[in-house]
Amino acid sequence: MKINGNEIKPGNIIQHKDSIWVAVKTSHVKPGKGGAFAQVELKKIPEGTKLNERFRASETVERLRLENKTYQYLYTEGKLASFMDKETFEQIELSLDFIGEKISLLQDGMDVEIESHEATPINIAFPDHITLKVVDTEPTVKGQTAAASYKPAELENGLRIMVPPFVQVDESVVINSEDLSYVKRAE
Repeated sequence: MKINGNEIKPGNIIQHKDSIWVAVKTSHVKPGKGGAFAQVELKKIPEGTKLNERFRASETVERLRLENKTYQYLYTEGKLASFMDKETFEQIELSLDFIGEKISLLQDGMDVEIESHEATPINIAFPDHITLKVVDTEPTVKGQTAAASYKPAELENGLRIMVPPFVQVDESVVINSEDLSYVKRAE
């Protein structure tokens, strides 16, 4: 679908310079002299290289439609993670580099959303909140709970986060998968 250059919004996936890009930031600029334009920060998929580009209203770009499917995580072997399509039961493998730093969040049987363009995976989205068990943290010091302080904790997947002082070893906590921060104690 063709759109004007000034209609690009953050999150749009576009075809530009024979590559697939996601718009990260956009700002509209109206200089005192000359025509208005959109200043767009683009990130190349899947490499992650960035590009700042100016698009005038008269320019058109191809906005891509992505297919979203729910996959279930099965296992990791070597440098590949296997997922199963929950509708067709077909399996796909994604490289650990594609998944990135969030590979430690994968749990057996976890559902993830994989966005594809022409059967090529573009992005993987984890559930918003993930429950993990605390395996190591410092003991609470009496009186420390009065202040709004946090202490480091190691989770069962090796991830280190900051948790409130009342959280103890062997308790489960809910973390935000986007920024890997503590949300609440698990029920």
